[in-house]
Amino acid sequence: MTHIVDADAAEEVVWQGKFITARRRGRWEYVGRARGIRAAVILAVDEDNHVILVDQYRVPLGRRCMELPAGLVGDHDDNQSEDASTAAARELEEETGYRPGRMEVIGEFFSSPGMVSESFTLLRAHDLVKVGEGGGVESEDIVVHRVPLAEIPEAVTRWRGEGYAIDVKILTLLGSAILT
Repeated sequence: MTHIVDADAAEEVVWQGKFITARRRGRWEYVGRARGIRAAVILAVDEDNHVILVDQYRVPLGRRCMELPAGLVGDHDDNQSEDASTAAARELEEETGYRPGRMEVIGEFFSSPGMVSESFTLLRAHDLVKVGEGGGVESEDIVVHRVPLAEIPEAVTRWRGEGYAIDVKILTLLGSAILT
């Protein structure tokens, strides 16, 4: 095995905000979540085989983005020890109006490991019950979408044509369809 250049270099905090930390290790510059904050992403498919998605304006992209519902774990002083399943259930209901009967942890994933140290826990929501309209908290402006799973490839094409950004985690819904 070869030696990884910069792996043993000291990590330096270049800048830290409330939610993001920019770091340097040797020649590498990258960002991550501050204060041990983590993310939870929810794959929610109802009993009729419709997937629950959200779109919201994302400032770094300058446009709305189609996404799986997601949220931060441990981002407030009163929930720093919260587990990913609890946060995911809370965020799913807040964003989409669906309450899960059960959350299943799929695993930990990294979305852009060459630039971001952040990981997210992917969870599957089971036994969904519609309890509200969703839309997130006051500042989020989230729009909820309930899309037949079989129609996701066509929906992604349509959304792109309408100018939406598509979050990479939507790939979980395309599966082997992207190989044909």
